[in-house]
Amino acid sequence: MSAVHGIITHQTNRPIDYLYRLSLKALITNTNGDILVVKETGRHHYDLPGGGMDHGEDFRQALARELAEEVSLSGKFSYQIIDIDQPAYLAEHNFWQVRLVFAVSQSGGHYAPGIDGDEIAWLPLNYFERSKHEVERRIVRYWHAAFKKQVVVQRHK
Repeated sequence: MSAVHGIITHQTNRPIDYLYRLSLKALITNTNGDILVVKETGRHHYDLPGGGMDHGEDFRQALARELAEEVSLSGKFSYQIIDIDQPAYLAEHNFWQVRLVFAVSQSGGHYAPGIDGDEIAWLPLNYFERSKHEVERRIVRYWHAAFKKQVVVQRHK
């Protein structure tokens, strides 16, 4: 094995870099069933709050940090994985990413834009059903996965 972290040397010509960025997203709903979303600078669409997992973090630590940065979440919360997207190549960043989506709940949580979230909103499910942005339409699948209590793995088409 190679001494470089994440690189394994093989005696074949296949790619040897096995690292993927893990993106953790949080599906948070209010008592009306609306979904908490964030819009970041330079983006023209909403997405679930969350982001990349840093080296050495576990899921709870990564979710807590990302949710504090984007929607000012603080305190205790519960979470459960509800969806996993197929790996996707993000050309603008030149890396492969796997998105893990968690249902997150917190009693009496107060949310506001954090240091990395420029705008937050509580939007109904039907907003995402008719969206022109694929990232927003995915939220419908995540919502169904959360409320059917099953993990859904995105299939290639």
